[in-house]
Amino acid sequence: MATDYDARRHPERDESASENSLGNLAIRKDEASSALADVDEGEINESIDLPGADLSGEELSVRVIPKQADEFTCSECFLVHHRSQLATMVDGRPVCRDCAA
Repeated sequence: MATDYDARRHPERDESASENSLGNLAIRKDEASSALADVDEGEINESIDLPGADLSGEELSVRVIPKQADEFTCSECFLVHHRSQLATMVDGRPVCRDCAA
């Protein structure tokens, strides 16, 4: 059903508008938010138990391989790339294809 927003309002509709006045809406909002204010955030966080989340006793061990003879470090992004990714040399420094684009 189409609504003509430019038409005059009827008096019976004004009564329903007074029920939804700004003051009444603010009171309703305060009542609704007071029920939510009683929840403690700490209780919410403690109730969530993720599987395998306790990694405090774990040590990270990663095998680091040194840069190979056919690799270079890009002077823009500082990532190690294979020689096939070399795009250009800028002031004697290598730049990869991703950074040159």
